[in-house]
Amino acid sequence: MAAIEIDHVTKMYRRHGHSRRYATLKSALLTGSLAKDLRPEESFRALNDVSVTIRKGASYGVIGRNGSGKSTLLKLVAGITKPTTGAVRVDGRVSALIELGAGFHPEISGRENVFINGIMLGLSRREITRRFDEIVEFAEMEAFIDAPVKTYSSGMYMRLGFAVAINVDPDILLVDEVLAVGDEGFSLKCLDKFAEFKRRGKTILLVTHGLSMVERFCDEALWIEAGENRIVGDPKRVVQMYLSDVELAEDLLLASQDAKAQQAPVSAPPEPVVPA
Repeated sequence: MAAIEIDHVTKMYRRHGHSRRYATLKSALLTGSLAKDLRPEESFRALNDVSVTIRKGASYGVIGRNGSGKSTLLKLVAGITKPTTGAVRVDGRVSALIELGAGFHPEISGRENVFINGIMLGLSRREITRRFDEIVEFAEMEAFIDAPVKTYSSGMYMRLGFAVAINVDPDILLVDEVLAVGDEGFSLKCLDKFAEFKRRGKTILLVTHGLSMVERFCDEALWIEAGENRIVGDPKRVVQMYLSDVELAEDLLLASQDAKAQQAPVSAPPEPVVPA
């Protein structure tokens, strides 16, 4: 039975060029070209006709180069954005570890933000109260939970966001490169939490550059290249094919650079200066 179905999904974005600068709004309106200047110049496909089915209880890894569409895929499943064409179907409660702490308000305390974020993620106030101590302990924030969030370091901010999201107890967990949220000890604690989720039959969709983690942790893997499915299947096989492609691309780049260097004209040595 499927937890996530991504059915022939294409996602288009509009790319805006550099708009003309105006000294004032009045001058912009008087020229009569403001709407034209703000009009997007072109569109591009972040994803192109992608289809994936993820069964319930599976741990699924998504790999690919930067800008290949991995995070866009996760945002579609999370409902943060909608597909241009195609359909995304999700069966179960979702928690997305994508932009950790994105809803935190810097002027109020960590305690208040935990309640606000928990409600945003679908918990009742009673559920948050019951899980509050566990959230704070997991984030290692006992001494700082009543301080304003604006006084937190980036690591503290991200740890608290992770702790809130992980304690929603979802059916489906979406993870986007969040293991950089703290030191090695905290990262290991995150991995233990993922392993616990897997033992409990939760569905995990993981976007990462940590290829060894995909090989060890995931049941299946998807390689996305330039917004398209390149290959789906056994994680070790997918990772090895991806690494071979990356190595080939690097070899071609080096060969191209060497060829250009050999074609570059050699400067003549400077003429010796004859003393007067």
